[in-house]
Amino acid sequence: MKKNQKNTSQKPKYTYAKYTSRIKAFITDMFMIYAPILYISAYVIMDGKDDFQASQLAPLLSTALYGLIYALLISRFGQTPGKKAYEMKVVDSRSGQYIGFFRALLRFIAFLFTSATFLGLFLPLYRKDKKALHDLLVNTLVVVEKK
Repeated sequence: MKKNQKNTSQKPKYTYAKYTSRIKAFITDMFMIYAPILYISAYVIMDGKDDFQASQLAPLLSTALYGLIYALLISRFGQTPGKKAYEMKVVDSRSGQYIGFFRALLRFIAFLFTSATFLGLFLPLYRKDKKALHDLLVNTLVVVEKK
């Protein structure tokens, strides 16, 4: 291959999302999606916070519902409301395309385990591609949305 010839099989160039923006997007999603789910679970479905806290099933179902909504949004639009607010998208590392529903759900489950250890959440601070452990496990990137 000549020097001036372009390699057509190169990976797409990305602008990786900042770690602080990812945290802000996560907090936004907690308020916009997860908090209403918890409120409805505790005060509409159950008889208040005491019943919700006493239940082992209610928090699990609330988290599962959040995970399903998260996976649906990521697979359909590549972003959640928080990621949209901070102009980010979740894409496949190789192709740059949106990921499927089951892979997005697996990413959410991997995030739950990663956040339990905290180690995987600080990984983006030390990597050029800003991947957290759950991104490494499912081969995704969080990139700045091109306008």
